Amino acid sequence: MQPRNMSMSGVVDLAAVKAAQEAKAKAEQARAQAAREGGTGAISPADLVIDVDEAGFERDVLQRSAEVPVVIDFWAEWCEPCKQLSPVLERLAVEYNGRFLLAKVDVDANQMLMQQFGIQGIPAVFAVVAGQALPLFQGAAGEAQIRQTLDQLVQVGEQRFGLTGLTVDPEAVPGGAPAAPERPAGPHDGLLEAAVQALDSGDLSGAVQAYKNVLNEDPGNEEAKLGLAQAELLQRVQGVDPQQVRRDAADKPADVQAQIAAADLDLVGGHVEDAFGRLIETVQRTVGDDRDTVRMRLLELFEVVGPDDPRVIAARRALARALF
Repeated sequence: MQPRNMSMSGVVDLAAVKAAQEAKAKAEQARAQAAREGGTGAISPADLVIDVDEAGFERDVLQRSAEVPVVIDFWAEWCEPCKQLSPVLERLAVEYNGRFLLAKVDVDANQMLMQQFGIQGIPAVFAVVAGQALPLFQGAAGEAQIRQTLDQLVQVGEQRFGLTGLTVDPEAVPGGAPAAPERPAGPHDGLLEAAVQALDSGDLSGAVQAYKNVLNEDPGNEEAKLGLAQAELLQRVQGVDPQQVRRDAADKPADVQAQIAAADLDLVGGHVEDAFGRLIETVQRTVGDDRDTVRMRLLELFEVVGPDDPRVIAARRALARALF
């Protein structure tokens, strides 16, 4: 399977968020199964550094990022600075004892990944956290700088996404970590897959309709609800002039539709707190139908990000204060 397109500047990668949420559920199932079987679910220190290729990217990086921040080291055999940086990263991966996972990507063998991350030179180091990609540093870096960057990454993973890392056991057999169980096929899997394919290909109208088809038959389907919210958000911002939207929002602070349009752009651009804060402030300034319109859009954006996200939880509290 080809890796999904990743965001390079903190942009909310909606398909990646969905995959990470699914992976988190599978990881929790795996840990529960290991506990029932008397195991710990721990991995060996040797499993903290893995080689990743294009075929295994979604499984080894995107899905694992729902459990632990994944640091990606893009390197090549001919790259002398890489030969200095890579051993430092490998040593720190073991020292941090499961607080991040190091994935090594040989760019000569994985040109597509290099292009998708927009890498112009190596060494280059990125991270993926809960399905979202962000650049860490490029070129040579001192160990003090690397440690500071890793500390910030671990903090973001813990505080924003609740990623507490992996359990490491020096006695565990390398490669012996339990695999996540396969989810049984559901009655709407075909329709959901069609919706995902439409979303990935940019057919937003098709994705919206496919998710609605699922919800017509199964109104409580959480995956379809999330997918529909994502597809409708992308549909709303498709073709808009971002500069004009932001000018309108700045010039017309009392214009509900202008603030809603700007909040959509904020969210797609990865500025989650800004999107939520903008709409909460608008709720405070409005009454009646206008207030309800803003509140409903804010609830839709909560669905896009996910109800368990700490930013959503905080914004729900702020919304309650604004309303009552």
